[in-house]
Amino acid sequence: MITASVGFQCPECVRGAHATQRVARTALGGRVSPNKTAVTLTLIGINIVMFLIEQASPSVMDRLALLPGGHVHLGFGTFQIAGIATGQYYRLLTAMFLHLNVMHILFNMWALYVVGAPLEAMLGRIRYIALYFLSGFAGSALAYLLSDPRAETVGASGAIFGLFGALFVVGRRLRFDIRPIGFVIALNLVLTFTLSGISWQGHVGGLIAGSALAAAWVYVPRNRRTLAQLASSALVAVIIVAIVVARTHTLTHG
Repeated sequence: MITASVGFQCPECVRGAHATQRVARTALGGRVSPNKTAVTLTLIGINIVMFLIEQASPSVMDRLALLPGGHVHLGFGTFQIAGIATGQYYRLLTAMFLHLNVMHILFNMWALYVVGAPLEAMLGRIRYIALYFLSGFAGSALAYLLSDPRAETVGASGAIFGLFGALFVVGRRLRFDIRPIGFVIALNLVLTFTLSGISWQGHVGGLIAGSALAAAWVYVPRNRRTLAQLASSALVAVIIVAIVVARTHTLTHG
């Protein structure tokens, strides 16, 4: 028997009561977690650790940055550059955790916390993780598709732009004041297309994926939400793979 506030309860009764308790959910269907920013803080920690590794060993950038590679045609011949097209697909992921300098990582990590923390609380951990990485991979895929085969691309911006787009969509669905996040997105897009050295492909790819996923997740009836979330995530993943396969074929057979 187990001591209760009034008398005793049998162990089977206690287990049965726990089994019938409903799991607390957010307004968008995610599990309510005691630590609502655990994933966001973990992602920030990984980025910081990778940046410190970069500083200790600069060659990490060349080994892990997004580099399309493949056959490159120059005026004096054709050369093969080692990169994603030659089988180094891990660069699509590792580039998301590299940064060029202190200002680059500081701005990105600030944006990740400001935008990611509320999204993680609203979506729950699993959906938030899926949103972050699918947006990041979408940004990497578009950068791979449209960048010069010799150009290196790094940064968490693709994933963060996905969070920007998702927060805009979610805020609109929940009838929040979305003007501030709309202004931030517009300002960042202006900077993306006016400043040199910024991967607009990664930003746009992440923004499109994050916005599309959020729309598919929050604008469906509650009883169909899980199916819609799984289907939309799978569709985005398939599109990303298709882009990578098509670009790889072009760079190795073009």
